[in-house]
Amino acid sequence: MSEPTPLLEVTGLRKSFRVARNKAGRNRLTALDGVDLRLGRGETLGLVGESGCGKSTLARVVLMLDRPDEGTMRFDGVDPFALKGRELLAWRRRVQMVFQDPFASLNARMTAADLIGEPWRTHRDLVPTPKQREARVRELLDLVGLRASDAHRYPNEFSGGQRQRIGIARALALEPDLIVCDEPVSALDLSVQAQVLNLLADLQQRLGVSYVFISHDLSVVRHVADRVSVMYLGKIIEHGLTEDVFDRPLHPYTAALMSAAPALEPDGTAGTGDRILLSGELPSPLDPPSGCRFRTRCWQAADRCAEEQPDPRGRGDGTLEPHEGRCHYPLSLTPMGA
Repeated sequence: MSEPTPLLEVTGLRKSFRVARNKAGRNRLTALDGVDLRLGRGETLGLVGESGCGKSTLARVVLMLDRPDEGTMRFDGVDPFALKGRELLAWRRRVQMVFQDPFASLNARMTAADLIGEPWRTHRDLVPTPKQREARVRELLDLVGLRASDAHRYPNEFSGGQRQRIGIARALALEPDLIVCDEPVSALDLSVQAQVLNLLADLQQRLGVSYVFISHDLSVVRHVADRVSVMYLGKIIEHGLTEDVFDRPLHPYTAALMSAAPALEPDGTAGTGDRILLSGELPSPLDPPSGCRFRTRCWQAADRCAEEQPDPRGRGDGTLEPHEGRCHYPLSLTPMGA
């Protein structure tokens, strides 16, 4: 029996930008360097990595705000970059975004109803009449945990968590298949973060929407993601089920990331796992290291790491779910902390 067509599949994506020349005379910054991704329907893919690793550029390509220099992207089996006119307009309904800052992403001069209904100005046939739009706004407000009476309030009259709920309602207005969440809770208080994350999970269960969830907060990613992709200098260096990536990392960089995440023991006290401290600074994407991008900070780098880019290597434990890391010397199968 063949596997179902993934909702989103990207292969070999490369994207660079022209910038000011550095001391070595280089002026091309490679943001994505051969990125592969697969996302199924109703799944959440967590995308993690240091600032500057390419997460936001990848999100912009998925949203078709940037066109890749090389590689392919297929959405539900179709290349969206080949679409034009009405077909392209119809596709844009299917992918929406929730932004990081609910204070900056909402127009202060528009009411909640205007903000939620703004996408319908472009996609007029989805909710064609004013009466239908008014009813749909009430439905969406209720769906994200707000009241119908909130429709005529302005952003400054809401809390940060409520504003983010309006942003989520706006993303849902076009009934998308995929929502890209770019650090959607990082600007919120801790208690409010939990509420918004629970809301996203509930919406996924009810509507079957898929998420690409970008975050620096590993504890949040572990809570929400089905699968995790770890990025470093424009490459995905590890990908797998969330439990595998967090508990049995293959790549040294992933192990260092996971060791820095706070862990709780069953009794609620802080864990005592050994912290892996990386030496050196993150290399410039204008002048990345040869071979393995991580080798200049890796404690087990060898001559081969400077000469060859590592291919993805699987765990090889016979499971059906793939777990791969780009490392010549992947870590053992021993779970972290064991």
